[in-house]
Amino acid sequence: MRYILRLFGYTRPYRGRLTLAAVSVVLSSIFMMLSPVMVRYAINFGLDPVYNDEGRVTGLNGDEPLLIFGALTIVLLALGRGLAQFGQQFLAEAVGQGVAYDLRNQVYNNLQRLSYAYHDKVQTGQIMSRVTQDVEGIRMFFSMGLLRTVNITLVLAIAIGGMFLISWKLALVSIVTLPFMIYRSFVMARQIRPIWMAIQQNQGELTQVAEEGLSGIRVVKAFSREDYESKKFREAAQKQADLSYLSSTTMAKHAPLMMGLGQLQIAITVGVGAWFISQGHIRGSDLLTFVLWLNLLQMPVRMTGFAITFFSRAMTAGERIFELIDAQSEVQEKPDAVALTDVRGHVRFENVSFAYDNVSPVLQDVNIDAPPGKVVALLGPTGSGKSTVVNLIPRFYDVTQGRITVDGIDVRDLKLESLRKNIGIVQQDVFLFVGTIRDNIAYGRPDASQEEIERAAKAARIHDFIMSLPYGYDEWVGERGVTLSGGQKQRIAIARTLLLNPRILIFDDSTASVDAQTEFLIQQALQELMEGRTTFVIAQRLRTVMRADEIIVLDRGRIVQRGTHEELLAQEGLYRRIYELELKDQEEALGRFMPELQRTPVPAANSPEPRREAPRSKRTADALRPDLRATGGGS
Repeated sequence: MRYILRLFGYTRPYRGRLTLAAVSVVLSSIFMMLSPVMVRYAINFGLDPVYNDEGRVTGLNGDEPLLIFGALTIVLLALGRGLAQFGQQFLAEAVGQGVAYDLRNQVYNNLQRLSYAYHDKVQTGQIMSRVTQDVEGIRMFFSMGLLRTVNITLVLAIAIGGMFLISWKLALVSIVTLPFMIYRSFVMARQIRPIWMAIQQNQGELTQVAEEGLSGIRVVKAFSREDYESKKFREAAQKQADLSYLSSTTMAKHAPLMMGLGQLQIAITVGVGAWFISQGHIRGSDLLTFVLWLNLLQMPVRMTGFAITFFSRAMTAGERIFELIDAQSEVQEKPDAVALTDVRGHVRFENVSFAYDNVSPVLQDVNIDAPPGKVVALLGPTGSGKSTVVNLIPRFYDVTQGRITVDGIDVRDLKLESLRKNIGIVQQDVFLFVGTIRDNIAYGRPDASQEEIERAAKAARIHDFIMSLPYGYDEWVGERGVTLSGGQKQRIAIARTLLLNPRILIFDDSTASVDAQTEFLIQQALQELMEGRTTFVIAQRLRTVMRADEIIVLDRGRIVQRGTHEELLAQEGLYRRIYELELKDQEEALGRFMPELQRTPVPAANSPEPRREAPRSKRTADALRPDLRATGGGS
């Protein structure tokens, strides 16, 4: 119940509407249960039957005005009940939608604040299911379940109280099965709750399978795995159908029993009531009122199970939703954190160690000194820790030992927003949002002018391509940039980063997806842009390595070599082996193709570039292809 009580806290901004909805429920219940009373009144006073000693009606002393008054009152009660039910449903839905809106926003906002470590462990499909299906269950609880429970309680209280006022003996007979019916409703709720939990859990798995299959549709088609993915989705969908069927059959087993008990109760009441009439204990109008009340009670009593189901579903959904709301980021901003101002960009790693699970170290005793203007290239085999090094600078993860400083201040003492706004990152796996090219370039600076956006695009050597599109900067980008090539997406990502004008740059192999000529153009632009900025580059291209002020070679989380290209070539070690395996081939390829690239005019940042990228021959591609087994970007 703690989840239900906590959910009630979200109704605080809507307590006015909730109060009016509760008033509507009370009025609706009173109007509904007063109708049988007015029927009894109309019979007793409007018709005024005359009974003999045997209790039989021998005549009528009717009062026509009272009969008309009773009939009109019944009509007015029906109208009032209709208006009250409208207010109940309208206001309850307003409260439910408001609570759902607040919950979704709170969940999403918290997910945005959580660190990489959290998102590394969760499944997107499960989160999507909770934000949609579980929040919908909570909405239905407030819009239907909560007030319906109040309605059931009031109806039962009014009917049972009225029965005891008319005839306590017949009342005892009339309610004899009610406790059992309510008990069966609780039994059904207890049985249905774990089924609902399984349905909601499987809904997340179903969403995950669908999201993964659709996101990777190109891989699916490339490997002709459509049947496999369809089978995987079909199995998840079948499980969902089976669970839903089990839920329906569980409720269906109870429904006939509840209906049968209700009709049996009416039959018993009519039989015993007829005997009471014959004995002169009650009148015929009293029995009719009892029967009308029992008929009105049928639906509320049967709905007790559904109301309990709403409670059960809300408890299950609340538990899953609050897991997301209560999730804490492993990267926390200190209450006294300071903003990073007057940034020079001096980055230092001081005896830094890091482990994702506090068991298997990813980095050990890493020391790096990168003053402003220095270009640091990170090189090493797959899993050596290159990406982890650069992910620690903006505090996507926190170091487990040592510290990282920017301009002498520990990054853990800085406000996260001010730290990250001064770090520009171009990742290897580029993500573009659905929207225009302008929106994607200006993502970090939505207030940037068109001139600033174009200047960044020209610097990234993508402006000319954009202008060749039918709608230019207003061209719509498909989901994840599917309408663009890898090199085009990479250059848009570079433009997005350059627009921030950060003092610290991080390039995670940002030229890996472009051809030789495009790489040459980008490198020419970046050479000037890196001037005066601290730059970290995860390198797989020879040109990047040769331009670095310091090359840091990582192996199994440790720095095994450091120095310039020439210094490291003169040493025995991992760098020379990597060079011999792949960088030397790139050097030879560059020697063959550099004259051609040099003959290609290199446009300035503010001048148009050729409209078409130079085609890359298979020989060039093979020569420049990095050996991913040795220097893959993933770490």
